[in-house]
Amino acid sequence: MMDAIRDDLEQFEANLRTVVKSDVPFIEAIGDDLLAAGGKRLRPTLAFLANHALGGVTQHGMTVALSVELLHSASLLHDDLIDDADTRRGAEAAFRRYGNVVSVMSGDFLLARVLGLLADANHADFTRRMSETAAKVCEGEVRQFQMAALETWSMDEYYRVIDGKTADLLATAVAGPAILNHENRDVVNTFERFGLAYGRAFQLQDDRLDLMGTAEELGKPVGGDLREGKATHSVLQLIERGHEEAIGILRRHASEASDVERMRQLVQDEGADDLTVEAITQEIAAAQEALAGMPEGPEVDALGALVDRELQRLR
Repeated sequence: MMDAIRDDLEQFEANLRTVVKSDVPFIEAIGDDLLAAGGKRLRPTLAFLANHALGGVTQHGMTVALSVELLHSASLLHDDLIDDADTRRGAEAAFRRYGNVVSVMSGDFLLARVLGLLADANHADFTRRMSETAAKVCEGEVRQFQMAALETWSMDEYYRVIDGKTADLLATAVAGPAILNHENRDVVNTFERFGLAYGRAFQLQDDRLDLMGTAEELGKPVGGDLREGKATHSVLQLIERGHEEAIGILRRHASEASDVERMRQLVQDEGADDLTVEAITQEIAAAQEALAGMPEGPEVDALGALVDRELQRLR
């Protein structure tokens, strides 16, 4: 999969280094951390694959890749502070090392760089799309906090959370090249549908593994969402049935030693995990259906391979 876009990703890293450069040492250090951490670069990968699939202008793919990755990275800097996280990708969280002010303002610095990229692109529709996506990312995070704080647990709210936190940004990564390359609305919608469905499957799976996976798989202790009072798909299956024990565990943020393992057992015994697997499978099917409407080629095959990976993570 990566052969088709290896050159794009290498150039992306070089361009990212230029974009995040600052003469303020603390901001520069956080930018260096962003470059060093790397991660899977999923969002740039989606942008480059989509742009190649459309035969698009190379710079359009780069604009989308940089814009969505910077927005994502800015949100992580803010999220870690909100969640009081100790680490990010195995390294100490930025606000722990540099303090709250530096972390928050560095996130804002990255958002300012996104504005510069949008100004250079000079494309009103893509600028509007990025504006809407950034708003949804913020709304998703606040909605998740609100649901935990007010105990307004519902499946509808949960899907709004995962759309805002993950799926909408992935959809923009895939649909952005179609917008910048002036594709018609049907093409944009097809790429957007793929990104939304794939993003939902991806986040549903991550949430599922946070409870049902292992510390070795996750690189962190299981049950993190539960300890933060976050109701994910399988837990919500029990909450919406009025399961008092599950509600109690969620309400006390799994503060008792056996709470995470007990919730794990409950979602298995009550069939809630099976329903989560079914929901993931449905989103995968929706992503595959969208793929069928895209032009045939190795880049679309590579998008399909990403979807297949979610199927493999179910096993």
